[in-house]
Amino acid sequence: MNPLSRNVFNAARRSMSSAALKPDSSKFNIQTFNAISQIGLGRFEQSKYNVVKGEDLPADPEEDSHAILLRSYKLQTHEVKKGVASIARCGSGTNNIPVTDMTKRGVVVFNTPGSNANAVKELVLCSLLLSSRNIIGGINHVKQLFVDEDDNGVIKKRVESEKKHFAGNELAGKTLGVIGLGHIGALVAEAAMALGMNVVGYDPALSVESAWKLPAEVRRSSSVQQLMAVSDYVTLHVPYMEATHGILSKEMLACMKPHTNILNFARQELVDSEALKEMYDAGTYEGNYVADFADEVLVDHPKVILMPHLGASTSEAEINSATMAANQVKDFMETGTIRNSVNFPTTVLEPRGAEVGARMCIVNSNTPGLLGSITTAVGEMGVNIVQQINTSRGDIAYNVIDMESIPGTPEEFIGNFKKFSGILNARLILGGNIHHFQPFHNEDQN
Repeated sequence: MNPLSRNVFNAARRSMSSAALKPDSSKFNIQTFNAISQIGLGRFEQSKYNVVKGEDLPADPEEDSHAILLRSYKLQTHEVKKGVASIARCGSGTNNIPVTDMTKRGVVVFNTPGSNANAVKELVLCSLLLSSRNIIGGINHVKQLFVDEDDNGVIKKRVESEKKHFAGNELAGKTLGVIGLGHIGALVAEAAMALGMNVVGYDPALSVESAWKLPAEVRRSSSVQQLMAVSDYVTLHVPYMEATHGILSKEMLACMKPHTNILNFARQELVDSEALKEMYDAGTYEGNYVADFADEVLVDHPKVILMPHLGASTSEAEINSATMAANQVKDFMETGTIRNSVNFPTTVLEPRGAEVGARMCIVNSNTPGLLGSITTAVGEMGVNIVQQINTSRGDIAYNVIDMESIPGTPEEFIGNFKKFSGILNARLILGGNIHHFQPFHNEDQN
């Protein structure tokens, strides 16, 4: 450790006797909900991190958590303590996290895009076959024969003679419509073409990076309506939000062929279940609907195959997502780096080594002139700024400032920024081991 870092580190150590700090402020508290892969959690070194289950975190405010890892747990705003600086979802969707409330508090929310993409892709391929060959119907038929008959000879004859009731279609030569061409959609498209299918895709928000990953043979559709009209199978891979709610609406469903099979392994709310049931009841739709959601509207229909939400339920996907989430939280807690956040801009400031004694990370409203006020205040305290980066996303701005050293105690230094209206929180990282986090929201600015 360089002399400047050592001085700051020792100053922080001496200040630990203050009631403002928890007993062991050299460690970060990581709070978990759901069963998170132990391999992923193993990324948190015991020398720097305490990992505790959500319900096991002491009520003592001195034992605040600094970050939260979860999977499907429905996190409530009041469960997020004031000391939390980041939340990571071990998966892609974040609709179980109060992202808007967290943004207002300056809390970074991460997800792990692509970590479970292969697992979901494989389940989609399985479902393509389930929807085309009536495999489940055939399995259930054989089981029922053993209930109805007690003569093995009769059973075997009936199995052979009645198999004609379960004839299906081959995938080769058919057209698969992929709505959403991100990590999962691109893998599904590639796999479907390997099976001999034609693929048409729709994604108005397709990034340049995702476009490069798509096979050149994927035809782009200009609308959902156009895609539905030409597809024999349709699979959904878009996030759930206001813009995608009911993306397969009554009007869109009316555009598809009568025997088109729909696969929904994204979110239940993307499909208008009531409209689909009406079409089944009216006899205008005879295709299969396969989803991994407990849809009470469609659960009893013979053309509907429902299963638990199994898309990411493989040991490999759970390890991948937990490891990715842990790495992102570690990087953020130890260096202030932000990657794969759903509410903050990507921010990377490469370290400068021995010449940097402290790194300050400030979250503030994206207000003109505020950055200048912050850097001016740093200079007025006699602190030399080595390097800095300022990024913004919507109403939020994020600043990372590297300094040679800081005067006084970390609490005193951070406290100097409490006077600025618009700063949501400030964090001081010292040697990657100790940080001091002060939320300036709630009673301070509300």
